[in-house]
Amino acid sequence: LIKRQNVPLIAMTGNEFSSLAKLADVHLDVSVSEEACPLGLAPTASTTAALVMGDALAIALLEARGFTSEDFARSHPAGTLGRRLLVRISDIMHSGKQVPTVDQHASLTTALVEMTRTGLGMTTVTNAEGELLGVFTDGDLRRAVDDADIDLRDTPVRSLMTSNPKTITADKLAVEAAQVMEAFKIHALPVVDEENRVVGALNIHDLLRARVV
Repeated sequence: LIKRQNVPLIAMTGNEFSSLAKLADVHLDVSVSEEACPLGLAPTASTTAALVMGDALAIALLEARGFTSEDFARSHPAGTLGRRLLVRISDIMHSGKQVPTVDQHASLTTALVEMTRTGLGMTTVTNAEGELLGVFTDGDLRRAVDDADIDLRDTPVRSLMTSNPKTITADKLAVEAAQVMEAFKIHALPVVDEENRVVGALNIHDLLRARVV
């Protein structure tokens, strides 16, 4: 049937005189001197030889065709590797009213209300133009509570926030956000544009739901 369709046939066999080997356009000899089976009966070493040759052919073809990780992802969009190579921050980030944001002059109480509303474990702190100045996180809150000199009702959030926080842009892969979170031991990231304006936010739970970690 393959011959009638004029499809080139490459065969891997352990017997160069077999019917398949003779009919093939290219025959690859993957014979072994003996099987690993102590009885010398079950195909063991021979199956490993065929597997190794198959992998070698696949890799050689991949390099010859210039096959990229993006090509792989398009062929396996639903698998774990596909998700890691295809899902971008823009696909999973919170946007619009779901982005926790308070003005730099807001009180700590206002920041806590915003954190509770969105449930991301942090809120971004911005200026009037929407540019990111810092973030206020659960960790910042714990440190503030431990400080007896801080009035939690009236203290401006800017005095307690983390300045120059780690950020990411919406065009990055979601797996890159996971790498940043792991490297710096943080659980949430603001998403910013080229002018450092806040356009979104995400946390570790978003990455888990997207199954990229």
